[in-house]
Amino acid sequence: MSDSKNVVIGVTGGIAAYKSADLVSRLVKRNINVDVIMTESATKFISPLTFESLSHNKVVVDMFESPKFWEIEHIALAEKADVFAVVPATANVIGKIANGIADDMLTTTVMATKGKVILAPAMNTNMYNNVIFKENLKKLMSLGYIIVEPDNGRLACGTYGKGKLADIGIIEDTILKYLLLDKNDYDGKTVLVTAGPTVEPIDPVRYITNHSSGKMGFEIAKAVKSRGGRAILVTGPTNLEDPIDIETIHVNTACEMYDAVMKLKDNIDIFIGAAAVADYRPERYEVNKIKKSDDNIELKLIRNPDILYELGKNKGNIILVGFAAETENLMESAKEKINKKNLDLIVANDVSMEGAGFSGDTNIVNIIDKDLNIKEYPLMSKTNVAHIILDEIKRYFNL
Repeated sequence: MSDSKNVVIGVTGGIAAYKSADLVSRLVKRNINVDVIMTESATKFISPLTFESLSHNKVVVDMFESPKFWEIEHIALAEKADVFAVVPATANVIGKIANGIADDMLTTTVMATKGKVILAPAMNTNMYNNVIFKENLKKLMSLGYIIVEPDNGRLACGTYGKGKLADIGIIEDTILKYLLLDKNDYDGKTVLVTAGPTVEPIDPVRYITNHSSGKMGFEIAKAVKSRGGRAILVTGPTNLEDPIDIETIHVNTACEMYDAVMKLKDNIDIFIGAAAVADYRPERYEVNKIKKSDDNIELKLIRNPDILYELGKNKGNIILVGFAAETENLMESAKEKINKKNLDLIVANDVSMEGAGFSGDTNIVNIIDKDLNIKEYPLMSKTNVAHIILDEIKRYFNL
């Protein structure tokens, strides 16, 4: 790891604060520069001298202490941070960050940073399950903050449950992953991503569609771009702005999306089908608006072309990634799609689960490879899911 990388570790007042010393030590051994900001409460659990000895940098606690150099310290650290990790993150500091409160050096620096912010919560189980805390956490995830979920275990208060700080190795891996996102690991790769719903017209004023917002596909395209790849986005109608500097092709119907993909398929390395393509369309389009009458009407539907199936029949060297959005029998349906459509990976999610639906900013996914190995992921932002999908593609194909 290059010594040009900078991590700021925020330590808050929880019993798990002592574990942050191990994290700082691990990062320093990787030649990463580490600065530590402690809250006043954190200093009651572990001495700033411990972190200064491990990081070889001055530990910041007091927001009003005279700086050693002529610079505003919280701005300097905020600009310096490639990654800012709060370990442990108490309910108090998470509540402050979620609501824009900046009343100490740690929260002020988080507010000013442009680096990726990672939060590793640790607290009493009842606090972790409190509805207000859950709303704060959900809000932060929707804003792109990375949450390293706590473990189940025996807590300092003597109870057993969820709230124990995640394993330091997992937190370290999460920090390293986001430090490496600017390594252009998708350089030279062209990734075609489909997103959003399709719209199947019935007459000039009516159509069939679904609830897809397009957010997942847009985040995947942006993740590819951020990692040095060329992203091409083919999207149905959404309310989202086109991603900056990404070739975006707008379509309406499933047939239009099919045609767009087939024109591009010979010049791509990876296809990620995140769009919720309508399986059926009306057999007949009425040129004039269908008038309401006292009688029922029957609408005959016919099959739309299956983009993934057609690509899978003659995919050549293309890496093919599909999505399975289900409300029941999730894993069975996902595995069936892998085999039927000759997919390499499939991202499966139960859209009936809270936080995993179409319109939100979060998702809960399972990623299954063609050998039927399954990886389950907890609730997280769609931005984070997008990078995990790219990580899994890299891992599986040794890219």
